[in-house]
Amino acid sequence: MKREQIRNVAIIAHVDHGKTTLVDQLLRQSGQFRENELKGDCIMDSNPLERERGITILSKNCAIGYTDRAGHHYHINIVDTPGHADFSGEVERVLKMADGALLLVDAVDGTMPQTRYVLGKALANGLKPIVVINKMDRPEARPASVLNEVFDLLVDLGADDHALDFPVVYASGRDGWASLSPTERPKFIHDLFDSIIKYVPSPNFDAHAPLQVLITNIDYNDYVGRIGIGRVMAGTLKVGMNILNIDIHGKRVPQTITQLMRFEGLGRIDVDHIDVGDICAVVGLSKVDIGDTLADPEHPRALPPVHVDEPTIHMTFRINDGPFSGLEGKYVTSRQVRERLEKELQSNVALRVEDGQSREEFEVSGRGLLHLGILLENMRREGYELCVGKPKAIFRNEGGKKLEPIERLSIDVPSTNVGVAMQLVGDRRAEMIKMDVRDKRTYLEFMVPARGLIGLRNRMLNATSGEAIIHHRFEKYDTYRGDMPARPQGVMIATETGGVTAYAVEALANRGTMFVSPGDKVYAGQIIGEHCKDNDIDVNVAKLKKLSNMRQSIKEATISLKAPRDMSLEIALEYIEDDELVELTPKSIRLRKRYLSENQRKRFSRGRPVA
Repeated sequence: MKREQIRNVAIIAHVDHGKTTLVDQLLRQSGQFRENELKGDCIMDSNPLERERGITILSKNCAIGYTDRAGHHYHINIVDTPGHADFSGEVERVLKMADGALLLVDAVDGTMPQTRYVLGKALANGLKPIVVINKMDRPEARPASVLNEVFDLLVDLGADDHALDFPVVYASGRDGWASLSPTERPKFIHDLFDSIIKYVPSPNFDAHAPLQVLITNIDYNDYVGRIGIGRVMAGTLKVGMNILNIDIHGKRVPQTITQLMRFEGLGRIDVDHIDVGDICAVVGLSKVDIGDTLADPEHPRALPPVHVDEPTIHMTFRINDGPFSGLEGKYVTSRQVRERLEKELQSNVALRVEDGQSREEFEVSGRGLLHLGILLENMRREGYELCVGKPKAIFRNEGGKKLEPIERLSIDVPSTNVGVAMQLVGDRRAEMIKMDVRDKRTYLEFMVPARGLIGLRNRMLNATSGEAIIHHRFEKYDTYRGDMPARPQGVMIATETGGVTAYAVEALANRGTMFVSPGDKVYAGQIIGEHCKDNDIDVNVAKLKKLSNMRQSIKEATISLKAPRDMSLEIALEYIEDDELVELTPKSIRLRKRYLSENQRKRFSRGRPVA
């Protein structure tokens, strides 16, 4: 494959603006696949969690062989990236593999917080965007206004004249068409292919220079071990070649390439060499990590490592020391949890892991609650048992001032709910920077401390009957803005270990909302419900109805119980306070107090040492 025929393009956008759906259409209309080879929607979202949640979590590569309408053949490497701000570390490292970017913007929502972030990263890497105004099939589409928003955003980000002269494509990923005019509706997506070929430059590297390959992703195979995925930045990579692996710390390890694979369609094919500028998978490296450079042994020169922004949220991971420990999971020891976290560090570049206050604890830092929540969900599905504490913001001290992470928060709510939305956010030390009325809905933007977002989503959805659309992304570090309001309600704590009874639940119905159902197993110290007042109370939810030998003159009335509140992982992490933990097992998500004994909790509340 000649260098002039290669195009490397990354697809970037805010979450839910249609990246993966558009990639589906590019694959279907490339002419490379039979109809039965591409089944279902969101073909690139192969991870079970991605399909369940409807979001892209991991960046993925595919390659399309496309023949244009003039008969010229091209090899287009496409990198699909996550749109959620918590996974922006994936975006940062894969942009090194691209020469151009498709910036997707929703024809109704316009530019959103993550649009600003991914566009800023693309400009920092010297990529000129092709703006794709997607979802043009929506009846309320406003392409002209959205185009102006994109231009204003580029100016705000300091783009040069070359970037400001961007091409525009109007598309509908769901209906499978793309056009250069907002009024035309062709039946195919060829205009988007043509724009990629015309405006994304071919790799401009030296094929005769000493070898340099930048590793930006890691895959693993049970048979061949670690597979490094990267891009040839100089020279030519060949099977059997001796290379020098230079890691981010400068350590050099001589190795030999045993197998090379080139991306073709949704898979990979074996090749004997990879030309400069192309993306490949390298097999046979005993140790390779993200950011490493594969260099010529005679002229070893390392490439600049991938820079990733620092985490803003941290949580305490610890072993499960509750009464039900080991009943549902396979991996329960601190050594097993440590090994799993170390394995995650090899591919999750935005994650940080440090030792905690004891041997059983680890301080894990990430980009946000969803970032860490996905890690926890994967661990519990793999058979791990552990407890996690309340998410907390990572503070800094500069010049004697305490700084905290500030996030740009966008909320799209019905106009009738603007008041309650502003009140909820205002209580969390937020500052409004934008308010825009769009038909029957209102778009609000705030600058809010990252710790103010913990627990906000669930309360906002409850206050707006589930109609609020919330997005946020890290903006900057700024002066500490003061204390945040605590959870307004207390909790009900089980005093006995055993099975939950309907008799006990009925007696507690007026005390608050339950988190458990009759028949569930609970233990002393577990949080079984939310109290209707602001204090915690101890209750016996396993209490049995005492039997007697006295006959009753009437039949016992049928007990009708309210359904318990379903606590998902993210909701549970947002709900807990400093003295509480979320217990995760492959089958259960439980809330508990950090100290299970009532006497220990009293000593802790009085500031006394707890044994």
